Amino acid sequence: MSFLQPLLLIALPLIALPIIIHLIHQRRFQTVQWAAMAFLLAATKMSKGYAKLRQWLILAARTLAIAGLIFAVSRPLSSGWLGMAAGGRIDTTIILLDRSASMSQIGAGGRSKLESGVRRLQKNLRKLESDHYVLIDSSAMVAQELDSLSQLSDSSLYGGTSSTASIPEMLEIAAQFLREQQPGRTEVWICSDHRVSDWDTRNGRWKTLRDSLRAGPQTIQFHSLAFDEPYDSNYSLRGEKVRRVDREGKSEVLVSFQIERQNANESAVDVPLQLELNGVVTEIDLQLTNAFLEISDYAIEVDPSSDSGWGRLSLPEDENDQDNHFYFTYQREPVRQTLIVSEDPSKVPPLQFATSVTSDPTLKASSSVCSPSDVLALDNRDYCLVLWQAPIPMDEEPVGRWLKDYRRRGGVSIFFPPEQPSDERFASMGWQQWSQQSANVTSWEADRDLLGRTLGGDALPVGEVRVGRVCSIQGEYSTLATLSQGSPWLVKSIDDGGSVYFCGTTVDPLDSNLASSGVILFAMIQRAMEMGVRTQGIARFANASSTPLSTQWPRSVSGSQEMQSSSPAWVRLAGAAEVRSTEYSSHAGVYQSADRLLAVNRSEAEDDTKLVSDDQLKQLFSGLSFRTVRDEVGTERSLIQEVWRLFLILMLLMLLSESALSLPRTIRSRSQILHARAEG
Repeated sequence: MSFLQPLLLIALPLIALPIIIHLIHQRRFQTVQWAAMAFLLAATKMSKGYAKLRQWLILAARTLAIAGLIFAVSRPLSSGWLGMAAGGRIDTTIILLDRSASMSQIGAGGRSKLESGVRRLQKNLRKLESDHYVLIDSSAMVAQELDSLSQLSDSSLYGGTSSTASIPEMLEIAAQFLREQQPGRTEVWICSDHRVSDWDTRNGRWKTLRDSLRAGPQTIQFHSLAFDEPYDSNYSLRGEKVRRVDREGKSEVLVSFQIERQNANESAVDVPLQLELNGVVTEIDLQLTNAFLEISDYAIEVDPSSDSGWGRLSLPEDENDQDNHFYFTYQREPVRQTLIVSEDPSKVPPLQFATSVTSDPTLKASSSVCSPSDVLALDNRDYCLVLWQAPIPMDEEPVGRWLKDYRRRGGVSIFFPPEQPSDERFASMGWQQWSQQSANVTSWEADRDLLGRTLGGDALPVGEVRVGRVCSIQGEYSTLATLSQGSPWLVKSIDDGGSVYFCGTTVDPLDSNLASSGVILFAMIQRAMEMGVRTQGIARFANASSTPLSTQWPRSVSGSQEMQSSSPAWVRLAGAAEVRSTEYSSHAGVYQSADRLLAVNRSEAEDDTKLVSDDQLKQLFSGLSFRTVRDEVGTERSLIQEVWRLFLILMLLMLLSESALSLPRTIRSRSQILHARAEG
């Protein structure tokens, strides 16, 4: 419980007034011994215990009545489950706003989780009367100081993005703000739907973040306003692959996609799918006979004379419109070129084989092998994938700059450990030391990324991977697969930029069975090539993120300073019309700049509906003051309530009790007493 007027609590010593008055009243009379009174005292001796108890009850009622009045005028607050800690006035309130795609789910009253959360915070935080308000939303990812809570009424905050929120990164921004500004008592409110994809519980940043927040001088109270209600009946559309095929004088775009419905009971339902190709709209009638429908290589005829174009698949509006669209671009398919950089030629053949073929016979692939020093003679824009099995170069070295430029333009890379690990890092990750381990992969992310399920929904046999030697990985990363000994086997960088993966072992038969079994290695590399080829050419794909489009697709790789201020601005061709140009990168759509086309879609992680458990939350905020209050869209209950009326009622009850106890006792006559005894 806290108070809006805590200074008035200094009047609490006034509850001693009845006691003081009682003591003063006793001293007004002097005791005089009178023989005749001895008989009366003896007569009342049996009732002395009751009289003393009644006096104590009267004194307690008077004291509690004054206490109730003081608490009432101090305006106490109660927030139900939240149970706000008592304290003085709040100096700074930091609001972390999850604007991920799942927060656009519509609930009762036609409002989204995001809009309900913003309105609820705005309404209830006014009662706390903080001196400063700071907003960190998952799209802008900056600490923005607000003049007042009325700025939360900006309708742009109600619009969900297509990107995945990063709660750890948002908390890091909040921690940095606290270190720089050094405010006093601080409240941190997290408005989220508690999706695992947003909280990233396996992120290595959490421990460092906890230590940083505990070390600060401020008193920090963390609150999570959770809208974690599931879907009632929602349809989602996910595009898997788009490629252009030119054959027999005809050009076609082959689109593979999936439609899934959640918590729906219908056995079969017709689904109208809208197709827009370069501005021309048609409709396709599909039928869902169960919860999942997969369409592979749906053919759309296109103009053979056009080198590139764009399109969109859309489902009708439902609970969440953010997952109803798939935007794509197409171009003449480039050759999938992979660069293998290795210090040991004996470990190259399995990698070379996996990168020289494709799962689709209509696509072409090739690979090149070189030493680390030879990469400087190569143009990194020619490669969709880089496999690096060599020591990590230093940042200031030419080879290090080559790698950074490749990553900056969105290139995909997989690092395998060198024989002699160094202290150098790339994308905030590095190698530590080798250790002998007879282990296998026991847990992995089967719903996304390199080890995700196949198009048919079957899981990859990742559990068959055996490891005899593993090199430990250091840094900040997201774990995709873990060995039975608890060591990470496959991790992914959490820094912005191209996708960077570290695999804890090599394809050497003494290190693992990756080369002999081959299935997992081939699947990983083919998927990495598919991701990388989307960053080549003039028509590309990208996942929605907070990174601006201009930095996702720089025209030059000669240095990070060359962001091409003279290049044409990005123009929206398809997508939500109300999106501001500064947020194009975090909203699904098709965008154009000169001859470049970029299709932005929601993050793949947004399709993961798993929620963070209460035990996981306790672990994430271990050692910190953290509480969760769960809410639902459409409810209007207050998170923070003034309960002064309860204290006024308490005061009135105590006054009535004091009056009842102060009434004189009824004196019965001798005949009444004898009659009562006779009846007894």
